[in-house]
Amino acid sequence: MKFKFTVSLLLLGGLNFSFAQKKSTKPNIVVIMADDLGYGDLGTFGATDIRTPNIDNLASQGIKLTSFYSSSPVCSPSRAALITGRYPKRMGIDHVFFPESFTGIPTDEITIGEALKGNGYTTAIFGKWHLGHHKSFLPLQNGFNEYYGIPYSNDMQGVVYLRGNDVDSIRVNQHYITKTYTSEAVKFIDKNRDKPFFLYVTNNMPHVPLYASPEFEGKSKRGLYGDVVEEIDWSVGEIVKTLRKNGLEENTLVVFTSDNGPWLLFDIEGGSAGPLRQGKGTTFEGGQRVPTVAYWPGKIKPGSVYEDLTTQLDLYPTIISLTGSQKTQTTKPLDGEDISSVLFGTGKRKADEFAYYSNGKIEAFRKGDWKIRLPQSDIKANGITVVAATDTLLFNLRNDIGEKDNLLKTNQSKAKELLSACKTFESNLGKTPAALVQRMPSDDSHIRKRAERAATKLNTGK
Repeated sequence: MKFKFTVSLLLLGGLNFSFAQKKSTKPNIVVIMADDLGYGDLGTFGATDIRTPNIDNLASQGIKLTSFYSSSPVCSPSRAALITGRYPKRMGIDHVFFPESFTGIPTDEITIGEALKGNGYTTAIFGKWHLGHHKSFLPLQNGFNEYYGIPYSNDMQGVVYLRGNDVDSIRVNQHYITKTYTSEAVKFIDKNRDKPFFLYVTNNMPHVPLYASPEFEGKSKRGLYGDVVEEIDWSVGEIVKTLRKNGLEENTLVVFTSDNGPWLLFDIEGGSAGPLRQGKGTTFEGGQRVPTVAYWPGKIKPGSVYEDLTTQLDLYPTIISLTGSQKTQTTKPLDGEDISSVLFGTGKRKADEFAYYSNGKIEAFRKGDWKIRLPQSDIKANGITVVAATDTLLFNLRNDIGEKDNLLKTNQSKAKELLSACKTFESNLGKTPAALVQRMPSDDSHIRKRAERAATKLNTGK
């Protein structure tokens, strides 16, 4: 009897082991996004005055993507594109949502959260959402089991912490935002270590205004901006450490990226684009080429570097492919491509074209190593010209990452080729919806009238 009982236990144990092994075949996915982080703000991308050992380690033990693009030079469109795999133009999201907006991500979009949730994944986002704050637009209604974070940028009205659909706190100490999101992410991993999960950590930093916790404030060589980035690096380290502690590291893809380039308007508090031209709000490389690394021990060859075109649009189809979620993904056209072969070093991205959208219009277009930028007017902020107007520009990005040499005059045939490809791209994109109303203007006519009456009284005495 004792022998039979032992055998039964062994068999039962074997069944449990097999079940555990079967469960672990679905990989976990962790995507970490910084806000307004520049190409020149990480050690692995050339920064010498900001210490980022944890992110640098992801690159040295994984892959660095040196020509990786966000789909917009500003926040909301790039975030919509990442979680849908579709150009934001297809959703009418041309610019940034504000707290006075009554619109948000269209409810008929199938987000990466919804696709993975439909395949048995537990999904969560901790951090900045920025895709609408009315209930139908919030994360819980768009594929996420859990949400904790601030719905908008930290310089906007409505800086509150939401837990799910409800306000958790209206008193946000911004010094602790990064630590708060890190704590939520760590608890989520610990709680869900026995089932497949998708974790999306969307830091508010280093978007201005900048805040770091006392532990990091005053510690970097690049002032407060550097302090903030070093704390984000610490956060990445804590998340990876938690994966390792739970035995999940070798079954988890970790991607670190930024939503767009640095906000150079704010000088020392606005980050660095490194060798790239311009930054956030522009369709020069500094506005949309973002520092990105991916890490998956045993799957991604350590020290890999990929220099050809890849984009945040690629994350959706890649994650869908890796998780076997094809049956639950959107039936709408995707603009990204499965780049598993790029990550694993077995192939290259097939398509070589990318459209640089700003305010719902294509301002530039890349094909292969070449980029053409259409004529643009001055870019102004508060009445001040921050980027001067330019005529048509043509660059070979392989040889000129800083977009310094306009090759238009000597490469007319290449310019015509890119313009034709851009036209074909727009045609293939098809009809797109009207732009969403993303900011509701206030009627201040009563204030103007009062000022006019006051001026009249001052001048006439009546």
